[in-house]
Amino acid sequence: MGQALKLRPGTPADAEACGRICYEAFRAVCTSHGFPPDFPSPQAAASTMAMVLGHPRVFSVIAELDDRIAGSNFMDERSVVRGIGPVTVDPAIQNTGIGRQLMKAAIDRAAESKSVGVRLLQAGFHNRSLSLYTTLGFVTREPVSILQGKPLGFSLPGHIVRSATLDDVVACNALCFRVHGFDRGGEVTDAIGQGAALVVEHLGRITSYTTGLAFGAHSVGETNRDLMALLGAATEFGGPGVLIPTRNHELFAWCLSRGLRVVYQMHLMTIGLYNEPAGAWLPSILY
Repeated sequence: MGQALKLRPGTPADAEACGRICYEAFRAVCTSHGFPPDFPSPQAAASTMAMVLGHPRVFSVIAELDDRIAGSNFMDERSVVRGIGPVTVDPAIQNTGIGRQLMKAAIDRAAESKSVGVRLLQAGFHNRSLSLYTTLGFVTREPVSILQGKPLGFSLPGHIVRSATLDDVVACNALCFRVHGFDRGGEVTDAIGQGAALVVEHLGRITSYTTGLAFGAHSVGETNRDLMALLGAATEFGGPGVLIPTRNHELFAWCLSRGLRVVYQMHLMTIGLYNEPAGAWLPSILY
């Protein structure tokens, strides 16, 4: 590269510069493949950067060249399984090894903090990132479809959808543990505080929950019908859309029959612990 690359922790003051680079990087790669960018504007990306840079349980690493921000990476540490993203590099200096170093910094951090695993969602059309993550040790586990469309306006008899409260966290954690082998209680608690979390009650029990029907949120259910109840209650699908495991044919086909349409495909990739889920689930953009 000619210049010395410096990696340092992120601070809230980095939000604007990181947001600009994040927007430009996603716009460049998505539009070059004929897909809409993940962020609608630099301001929207900067807002996301401000949120993650200000969160006490999100690890951030900034790449600098000549004292100017060249890229960034983030890792959610609210669970024993870490979730990486977004990782972005200034399009003017991509393919120079900066992305690899940003990824290695996050992977090293996960190892040092003794996490049981690391996961991410990779855009299926982006061959370079698929190759990079694979060479760094990530294993492709699951094809995932981003779906977007109008609210479904659907309800299931006997499946009551309501806002989650802090009293529901224990039940939500137990459900996630049964399906995935670990819980995501930190995300559930945050989503409840933001008013985004919902639960489904069926026959007097919580059988499904979501931290929000959106790109950055995950859901877990005992059955596909429990997830259908959640999806049917959504007033919108935030961001690029909601993520549906493509191999779940029943749920995927049901969403298509209700008018949702595929935006593009992604891959769930993992390092470390991975159990084949024992139930119904929707990943977030992290995992």
